[in-house]
Amino acid sequence: MQKIFIRYTFAIMTAAILLIFFINFIVTLHSLESQQFNTFQTKTDQIIHTLEMNQEELEIIGENLDEDYLTRAKAAAYVLDREDDLSLNVKEMKYLANLLNVDEVHVIDENGIIVAGSVSQYIGIDMADHKQTRAFLALLESDDENAYLIQDSQPNAAENKVMQYVGVVRKAKKGVVQVGFKPTRQMEAQARNTYDSIFTLFPADVGEEFFIIDGTTGTILGHSNGLEQPFDAECYQLEQLEGCAQGDYLKGENGRIMYVTSTPYEGKLICAALPRDVLFEKLWKQIFTTFLYLLLIEAVVLALLNHLVRQKAVNGIHQIMENLTAITNGHLDTEVHVGGNQEFEALSSGINTMVKSIVTSADRISAIIEISGIPLAAFEYERGLNHVFNTSGLKKLLGIPEQMAERFFSNSVLFDRYIREIMTDPISGETDIFRIRESKYVRIHISESSGKYLGVVMDASSDIQKKQQMHYENTHDSLTGLCKFPYFKQLASETLRNMQEYQICAIVMLDLDYFKSINDTYGHDVGDAYLQSFSAVMQSMPQDHFLTARRSGDEFCMIIFGCSSHEEIIGYLDQFYEALKEHPAALGPEETKVISASSGFAWTSDPSGSIHKLLSQADEALYNIKRQTKGCYGEYGK
Repeated sequence: MQKIFIRYTFAIMTAAILLIFFINFIVTLHSLESQQFNTFQTKTDQIIHTLEMNQEELEIIGENLDEDYLTRAKAAAYVLDREDDLSLNVKEMKYLANLLNVDEVHVIDENGIIVAGSVSQYIGIDMADHKQTRAFLALLESDDENAYLIQDSQPNAAENKVMQYVGVVRKAKKGVVQVGFKPTRQMEAQARNTYDSIFTLFPADVGEEFFIIDGTTGTILGHSNGLEQPFDAECYQLEQLEGCAQGDYLKGENGRIMYVTSTPYEGKLICAALPRDVLFEKLWKQIFTTFLYLLLIEAVVLALLNHLVRQKAVNGIHQIMENLTAITNGHLDTEVHVGGNQEFEALSSGINTMVKSIVTSADRISAIIEISGIPLAAFEYERGLNHVFNTSGLKKLLGIPEQMAERFFSNSVLFDRYIREIMTDPISGETDIFRIRESKYVRIHISESSGKYLGVVMDASSDIQKKQQMHYENTHDSLTGLCKFPYFKQLASETLRNMQEYQICAIVMLDLDYFKSINDTYGHDVGDAYLQSFSAVMQSMPQDHFLTARRSGDEFCMIIFGCSSHEEIIGYLDQFYEALKEHPAALGPEETKVISASSGFAWTSDPSGSIHKLLSQADEALYNIKRQTKGCYGEYGK
């Protein structure tokens, strides 16, 4: 009987192998086409990504260099406006160009003539004579003292040499200072963005070719094997390629059939092609390998039929082990159902009961925490296990979106990475409190033992907000909302230390005129409102240039920073006094008064200077102003 069973089994298995072989041929062919399509798509996406990254690099280089070039042009104008004794000969202009690390420096007078420069043959050129130079004449007609022009790279008028020029108006006299640069970095970046250059970054496999075709004209713009070849075959024609978005077969050179895909990108088609015979070579290799495996499987199965009972028992054990592996990896919803004998059924039931007990224990802990009303959550995970045990409030405290919670809690690696990223940046002054989002802070404690991690998360938002409120009350005046004087000195010192090159700042001391008479005449409530009106004008000044404080009583101070010139500081002071005129203080229901304040200021361009010295100098300037007049400002030393 055993021989008959083996004979019939052999016949059935042989027929099954032939059927599997045929089905495998069809499936493998489709699978290879899909794999090749995905390979082409991946490489095409890499080509598109490289194109976009190179274009972004070009834009970033242009923006950064434009800002740098403008700064150097302003620096050149600054030097020329303040060095009246410069002879402006070619040697000195070359020295200035080297000092500023530019290629050319030119001085253009009010008539549009280059009167000085680092290139001798450019001197005397009339800017109106050429389209490239004519654009800078608009600066001579501008009333804006900060007017400038950044010109794109192009051949210059004198030598047809590719240059980029930047011009700024002079402040000391009418005219323009122009600097020139060789656009080396842009040209190098553009060279990297050519199709030939990009194709070299993605070496093609045997038989593969990539090319880009214009979506309007059908012209081949680039090819991985170069453009020195004919493109007459069907696989290079635009009409046929437009239908290859999902992959198709087209005729190539010499009638060779090609598997082709095309991807549209910004009016072009990025195409990839592979000869069908190369694709089929892979197919036959896989089919032959599969056939050998099937024959081997048939031999093995026939040899093991005599051990059917033992195999059945082993299969049952394997099934239980697979389920246990899934449970160990965190898939706690896995249920073990292995039949065949009473022992397997009893073991399956015991495993399922144990897993349910583990799951319900986490639910009981969550319920206890919720009953307590404490904003607290806990979690536990172990290396090598996917599942993260957690209480119900954890995702809310950590700000985990609902759609991401399931992924995080079923993958301990992702969760560990997320929690560690949060803990890399504790808030200032704390070691275990971290900011989750605006006005949301949590305290996190994690302990580790033998590869197991146990963590507790608590809501610390209320404590942090109280500390922040206390800090604000300790550093800001309660009546005006301005900084208190000690805090102002601290911030002003930091501002002075962090001042950039070519920048200046000024300390301004202010004192309200006639404030005592207002208090005596209208009462202290009106006097307080008068102080608040003055403070409101101070706070209305641009925050990126003003830091304001109340010193005491009717005395105030501020620092004006981030300025590039003395004139800019004067402009901000004028703006402040103009705002005082436009915002009178109310003394009664129908009575208002323009706030009068005297001030003195001292300025510096030295980041290592003393803030106390500036305060003292500003105080002295204020004293001199109040002794001479009222309602205006004065500068220390003048």
